[in-house]
This record gives sequence, C-alpha cells and structure tokens, in this order.
Amino acid sequence: MTKYVTKFGSLDSYEKGGIEIINDDPKHYVFSNIFEVANSSKPWEKVAVGKNMEYVIEAIRAQGTSEWRTCAHDEFPTVLDGEVTIELVKLDKPTLAADHPGSVKLKDEPVGKKMGRIVLRRGHQALLPANSAYRFTAKKPGVLILQTIHGDDTIERWADICLS
Repeated sequence: MTKYVTKFGSLDSYEKGGIEIINDDPKHYVFSNIFEVANSSKPWEKVAVGKNMEYVIEAIRAQGTSEWRTCAHDEFPTVLDGEVTIELVKLDKPTLAADHPGSVKLKDEPVGKKMGRIVLRRGHQALLPANSAYRFTAKKPGVLILQTIHGDDTIERWADICLS
C-alpha cells in the first residue's frame, strides 16, 4: 500500500515547487511556490499566484499590521503559516460601486459598527463580507492566501514566479 506524507511548508522551511508528472492522483496536487513568493514580498503585498478569469488567489506576507481595506464583494483569506488576527467593521456607507473588483485601501479609519475580530491559524479560513472594512495583524511573519477578484492592488509577477 502506498503511503502519502503531507509536508506543510512555512516561511522558515519550504521547498521550491517544481513540476511532478503524476497519474491524476489528487493527493499529489499542491500549491507551488507560495512560501517563496511570500518570502520575497513586502508585508501585505497582494501577489497573484493563481488566476481563473477575473478571480485570483493572492499570496500575502503577513507581518505587522495592514492598512484598513474594503471590498464590494466577499473575500476569503486562508492562513498557511503563522497566526493572523482580522478586525472587521460593517461600514455605515459602502465606499465602492457594487461592481468594483478587488479590495482597496481606506484613506481613513472606517466608520461603522465593529463586527469583532477573528483569529486564524494554519489551515483556518474566514469570510470578509462585502462592504465591510478589515485589517490584518500578524505578530510574527506568516503567510496567507486571499481568494478575491483581480483588482488594482493585485500584483502580477508571473515571469518571476513561473520562470525562476
């Protein structure tokens, strides 16, 4: 019987991904190079590591406290390494048009009702509701991925990610 071993990466310990020829066994599929992308990114940069039409998966280096952001659609962060706290505020007035893609930085502190906070650790996912404001905090460097729609703050480094 074949035994499969799952290796969890981190910023301190990861192997650069490559191409492995497989026999369509989904146990062999894995995110590739996310830790390398996050390791070479500035804190809270949103670097696309996967794309399907307008949807993207962004790798984010979690370190310190992010700016306040808002989005006209739901977003889904998943922590792959470390611990990230999310503060949420339901905005009194949405600041974006309903069809605005991706999240944007807020210029000022958000105005609205505090919705609470979420503490995420490796493997935990959260929902960032549309028309709310959120801010991430990580006491130690970590990694999260964010499922969202490609926006103005999405950084594409395909040549660096795929060809290096």
